[in-house]
Amino acid sequence: MAFANLQDVQTRLGRLISEAPEIDQVNAWISDVEATIQSRIEDLPDRVAIDPVYEALVKKIIAQIVCRKIKNPDGKQNERIDDYSYGLGSEAARADLKPTEDEWEELAPGSSAGSEAFTVRMPIAPGFSERWVW
Repeated sequence: MAFANLQDVQTRLGRLISEAPEIDQVNAWISDVEATIQSRIEDLPDRVAIDPVYEALVKKIIAQIVCRKIKNPDGKQNERIDDYSYGLGSEAARADLKPTEDEWEELAPGSSAGSEAFTVRMPIAPGFSERWVW
């Protein structure tokens, strides 16, 4: 199941990706990021299927990781040409296709609920809410 696509990346990047080699590369990067996320969140397809807000969040994070790679494929943090210099923070300069700690936190189940110190998390099961009748 694909969670993001080329159009999602183009929209966030602010430009078209039209060259065949770049299209192939971006599609491969999208697949790589999705595999990385799904390796940690095994029930990702179920969560995306039942929660449209979570689906939008997953799409956003995948696209922004790929955009980071497109904008800075070598992971350069600083560049200097004569008296001109340009620098990026360590998070913005990342060239790997892995979510940052903040992105993993956003993807974590229940992360928007604040502290989970006293939270009991129930597994997602189809028809789960139908079993609880008051």
